Amino acid sequence: MIANGKRKVFTLDLMFQGLPGAIASYLIPHQKGALLVECGPGSTIPVLQAQLLDLGFTATQITDVLVTHIHLDHAGAAGWFAEHGARIHVHPIGAPHMVNPEKLLSSATRIYGDQMGTLWGEFLPVPESQLVVHEDQDQFKINDLNIQAVETPGHASHHFVYLLDGFCFCGDIGGVRMIDARHIRLPMPPPEFHPGEWRLSLEKLRQSAFTHLLPTHFGAFTDIDWHLDAIERALDEVEDWMAVFMPQNLPGEKLKAEFLRWEAARSRVDQIEADCQDVYQTANPVEISLLGIQRYWKKFHPENQN
Repeated sequence: MIANGKRKVFTLDLMFQGLPGAIASYLIPHQKGALLVECGPGSTIPVLQAQLLDLGFTATQITDVLVTHIHLDHAGAAGWFAEHGARIHVHPIGAPHMVNPEKLLSSATRIYGDQMGTLWGEFLPVPESQLVVHEDQDQFKINDLNIQAVETPGHASHHFVYLLDGFCFCGDIGGVRMIDARHIRLPMPPPEFHPGEWRLSLEKLRQSAFTHLLPTHFGAFTDIDWHLDAIERALDEVEDWMAVFMPQNLPGEKLKAEFLRWEAARSRVDQIEADCQDVYQTANPVEISLLGIQRYWKKFHPENQN
């Protein structure tokens, strides 16, 4: 549990793929139940249910689910919560895919293949009547909770950060950072990874007032200046890496090997242990980020393509 004097927030570890510290859902009680920020994938619903019960809540007492964006590790269980009565809050670009997830699931299947069920479980559609669509800077109230949605692209065009009583729920724009580690990795999936837009989103965060930064991967941090600066350094570093290796048009396995060497070097500098490496890889697979990098480079640097 995290408290800042105004509000209590409970971090629910969804034990994704059996590993602690990979995906979080955040529970905030209010006068008529509770809300969740992020609900994780369908595959972790049993774990999430058990953690809710430990805190004295059932699924039907979750009145609202705020999803930072519609990727499966963040929003996969949204339809299940909608079935249990929750309103689902989402970015306007992501909203149609929550109502009809066919295109989203087809795209994910091209990446994950026969691992879709094991990784993500079932993704149920959200009835349009239970979808709440916000715009950038929207301020809204859920019982006694005052919340602001801030549009923050760079990881995905349909990405929101939610601000609530000094807490900043920053989804994936806040990077991937394990508890007790001072090491940040960038989740850079296709099709919308964009370093320039990510930097603009960081500026929005710097202009906002909050005491706790809560990325979905994973936990609450109070060293906010260090954290945001570290994300910006990581963006600089990955752009430097792209400038060296992407123009070489290396075969896929060689490009992956170079990217793995780069990530390993960053981990050594930050003294990241092997067991922590497994959690970083589970929360943020290297293969997916490399696909995002290739998509970005092809779209925005066509002069360097063969």
